[in-house]
Amino acid sequence: MARILVVDDEIGIRELLSEILYDEGHTIELAENAAQARAARLRGRPDLVLLDIWMPDTDGVTLLKEWSSAGLLDMPVIMMSGHATIDTAVEATKIGAIDFLEKPITLQRLLKTISTGLARGRLTVAKSASGGFAPVIPQSTAQLAAMPVAAPVPPVAVEVDQSLLGDISLDQPLREARDAFERVYFEYHLARENNSMTRVSDKTGLERTHLYRKLKQLGIEARKRGS
Repeated sequence: MARILVVDDEIGIRELLSEILYDEGHTIELAENAAQARAARLRGRPDLVLLDIWMPDTDGVTLLKEWSSAGLLDMPVIMMSGHATIDTAVEATKIGAIDFLEKPITLQRLLKTISTGLARGRLTVAKSASGGFAPVIPQSTAQLAAMPVAAPVPPVAVEVDQSLLGDISLDQPLREARDAFERVYFEYHLARENNSMTRVSDKTGLERTHLYRKLKQLGIEARKRGS
């Protein structure tokens, strides 16, 4: 869905945010300090940046100023901190950050803030590409009434072979459907590899730590945790 750069010197925060955003369908790039963040930004423009304020080498506000001065602050940036003052948050907003997340970050607040930030980023890109918006505004109620109204488009009937889905219903929210599929997927590989976490990790392309967390999240208990 989007390429998100996560900049935080705490490995636990990076892994947690990476896992959550990966599950939401985003592509994640991680940086543990300002130097890695600079390199990531120069490689390409991310769709959004989650930037920690307090870092050992260069703090997030200083990095934000650098990007702004270099003309590289053309993506939405959300600041994060568990110790920042209101003045620091206000300063970051004046420089160009669009929001501030206070640690510990709740899942609902994180996803809502990112959704708003990505929408704002897409709007900025669209406006820049078009040279500005020029909406057509009716001059009167009569003009509005005269405008053609598009006929509703009937839903298209799509036949799906349910046998390929097993007990997974397509009439449920995407997140629940994805969890149901992943549950079947991991149970299949666990059974096929005799619950060997090493082989399942290799087959699914997930690191063991991420795999353990995923299984716990899905409520799957491997009978054998060895290799």
